[in-house]
Amino acid sequence: MKGTLRLIIGISLIASSISLLAQKNNYKKGDNFFQVDERKLVETKWKYTYALHLESNTIIHRAEDTYEYFLFFRYDYSYQEYLNGKFSNGEWQLVGNELLYKFKHIPKFSVETANRKVLVLEFTQDNSKGTYQYHFVRVETEDSPFVKPPNELPDVNVEAINPKKSEKKWWVFNKSQKKKKWPKKKAPKADAPYISIEVIGGGFYGGINPTLRDYIHIKNDGRLIKEYKSRQNGLVVTKRDIPREELEKFAEYVVAQDFFELERIYDCESEACQQRKKRKPAPIPLRLAIAYKEKRKVVTISIFGKDNRNIKYLDYPPALDKIIATIQKMALRLEPS
Repeated sequence: MKGTLRLIIGISLIASSISLLAQKNNYKKGDNFFQVDERKLVETKWKYTYALHLESNTIIHRAEDTYEYFLFFRYDYSYQEYLNGKFSNGEWQLVGNELLYKFKHIPKFSVETANRKVLVLEFTQDNSKGTYQYHFVRVETEDSPFVKPPNELPDVNVEAINPKKSEKKWWVFNKSQKKKKWPKKKAPKADAPYISIEVIGGGFYGGINPTLRDYIHIKNDGRLIKEYKSRQNGLVVTKRDIPREELEKFAEYVVAQDFFELERIYDCESEACQQRKKRKPAPIPLRLAIAYKEKRKVVTISIFGKDNRNIKYLDYPPALDKIIATIQKMALRLEPS
């Protein structure tokens, strides 16, 4: 009897440890609730692999040659799915660890795991105690059935924007050039507020040398990385450091502009705006993501700025123009010699 009791207690402790570890991997520092990072889903494509009955740890279904299911979470909070040769779409939303995404008769799932390689969605049937998990693996665009038009936001893996130190640095274009030793920058203080800024897209796709990627990322330590890729010139990556004091002042400026109270999506409301999306040069949506302290906001603008006829088709807050302009000025500075 004592041996059985010890076994039960041991299993309970292991289960509790696994649960705590799963929550730890999904909590953000300072949060007091289970919050999945939305950036792990935005612009990601997944392939279904198998379904699991959790209580019995039994695989009840596997993806085979006769069953193919792909899922694409788009930046505008719509999703595309592909099931055995047929496409369909809908809308998704992330609330804490709950993913509001309708698949067949299931209106929402709990996100059990979400990282750069694996996505596990879980649900419990209302009329039973059975819990089921759908397992997905991350796939690249070329390995999925989803074709991205050139005027849409490019795929960017935010978490892997910097290569490992041991890997060859792919932004070095002149191999014979001696490596420059930049002044060692100071790390943010331990109590310094967390700051992260990302801008991707914007402008219009057209002309003899169309833009294929325009991406800026300013990290918490002030390191700014700008990626610009055009059809004729290829990819050019520049890097520079933003002083911590300036970065914090900019974050306070963003707060003063009520950025974190803005809408998530600014899209066309007029017929003229909708028609402009179909004309060339095609507008490229812009996405701005800013995190400051415990606040985080992702704003998407379907047509940003004015076109070649000097017409602004979308009525979004002027504060967004000011914020984007300031970030662009930071990115245009020269690296110190």
